Amino acid sequence: MKIPPYLKVMPKGIVLNLHVQPKSSRTAFAGIHGSSLKLKVQPPPVDGAANKACRQFLAKLFNISKSSVVLKSGANSREKAFLIAGISLDYALDRLPR
Repeated sequence: MKIPPYLKVMPKGIVLNLHVQPKSSRTAFAGIHGSSLKLKVQPPPVDGAANKACRQFLAKLFNISKSSVVLKSGANSREKAFLIAGISLDYALDRLPR
């Protein structure tokens, strides 16, 4: 099985690389952007609102607690890496768009 460039398997779970576009009409995936998965989020990038929206969206998508979704890098950037703890690569691939 080929692992997409936006996913990396880690001992604690997976790391998902996202290109985040804030101030969108709705929160949803929007294809691939370079080696990242593009995620449009509704909130603007003010006071961490866009990061919070990403965490909430990913927690709901993977049916896990928000505390299991950790922003590893990119707090002030559109390019973000989230550690999603406690899930397998197969589970992530089933939930993510191809």
